[in-house]
Amino acid sequence: MTYSIANAEHEIQAKCNTLNLRWYPRYHLAARAGWMNDPNGLVWFDGWYHAFYQHHPYSNQWGPMHWGHARSKDLVHWEHLPVAIAPEGPEDRDGCFSGSAVVNGDILALIYTGHKYHGETANEDELFQVQCLATSRDGIHFERQGIIVDTPPGVHHFRDPKVWREGDYWYLVVGARMGDTGEVRLYCSEDLHQWHEEGVLDKAESGMGFMWECPDLFTLNDKRVLMFSPQGLAAAGFRNRNLFQSGYIIGDWQPGLPFIRTSEFAEMDYGHDFYAPQSFLTPDGRRIVIGWLDMWESPLPEQQDGWAGMLSLPRELSLSDDNRLQMCPVKEMESLRQNWFSWPARALKNEQISVLDEAESVEVILNWKGALSTAEQYGISLGKGLRVYMDIQMQRLVLERYYPQYALCGVRSVTINPDNDLSLRLYIDRSSVEVFINNGEACLSSRIYPDAGDRELRLFAWNGSALLSESGAWQLE
Repeated sequence: MTYSIANAEHEIQAKCNTLNLRWYPRYHLAARAGWMNDPNGLVWFDGWYHAFYQHHPYSNQWGPMHWGHARSKDLVHWEHLPVAIAPEGPEDRDGCFSGSAVVNGDILALIYTGHKYHGETANEDELFQVQCLATSRDGIHFERQGIIVDTPPGVHHFRDPKVWREGDYWYLVVGARMGDTGEVRLYCSEDLHQWHEEGVLDKAESGMGFMWECPDLFTLNDKRVLMFSPQGLAAAGFRNRNLFQSGYIIGDWQPGLPFIRTSEFAEMDYGHDFYAPQSFLTPDGRRIVIGWLDMWESPLPEQQDGWAGMLSLPRELSLSDDNRLQMCPVKEMESLRQNWFSWPARALKNEQISVLDEAESVEVILNWKGALSTAEQYGISLGKGLRVYMDIQMQRLVLERYYPQYALCGVRSVTINPDNDLSLRLYIDRSSVEVFINNGEACLSSRIYPDAGDRELRLFAWNGSALLSESGAWQLE
């Protein structure tokens, strides 16, 4: 097949009006049709927020990657734009893989991985990944500039460049695999075209993964945050339960000096579905992150509906006093709020009560009085398939999904002190839930697949009582 932007657009237009929308998101960004995975090129340019993403417009399966494109004035309402890049050159003929975007004067520059095989596609010895550049003056139409960083000797997996400006230089971090060891390599440039290798910024010790995808290095509270998605971490107790993880290491780094870790690796999101996050700065200086709200090798029931994958809500990052990364929905999400429904529930004891018949596009607010709650489990459920609850015996907040008809069952959880008050903010969309705990202390994000008529919200408390100081929901636009 010959790939081009024109062919991709023709394919999308033919498919987008045939989708089954039962699970298509109301307020999350998803592709018009076809497949979506990693967010790419998140940037503010010429009065717009731009979000690019890994996209296969020809089917609902992963395939030769294109860059889908949307823009927004407010991070909430997105306008779809034409596909930005297609795999149509010798440097990226097998896919335009993940990357980032920067503003260089009046030019928007995309830096991405060109994916190509020099022989059989089943032979990794024939795989070469190179970093490429494409530029635009209008933010919509891009001119390909070719390879800017070639594949290092002895390396085959070498992808996902993240570029930023610091002082007089541009810097680039990129994920790599050396044998069975994941690492992040660093490059430096004066002009985005000619790059000088600065060596390995950081690499995995034993058990820390065979490949570090989607690296990102940024500053919060004068600390450096190295964010990445390691492949190959073994599950240990409640940790690393997904096939692949996304997380961060806190450290110190200055140009020309080594990166010095000051923390262990920590997961960013404790739900089933959050991967390949990328950060960017808003014009008012906030550090925002968006991730892929899905997980590799997990069932994707929406594929039968003509599409697959979506992005998480934009989240503002902060660093706690003990150097833990915290995430909250961006303040712009409040612009979606319409009617507020206050629930009269204040005390529950060995019971469940219905609070909303149909929850398809809502923001739920729950403030539990932990020290005054004795129930072994208390929380909220959506139909028969989702429960989010405090488990006193485990001292954990649990997200449990149960969709056996789609082979999606299981729990994810995070440690919570049951003696403290518990503040929950849940964003429920047609096929997702994002749970923000105690103003960003932790979050759990998971895909959900309620059948028709199975979206009733209920509060419950079992084997004891639970007290609420506030409960209700905002209907979202």
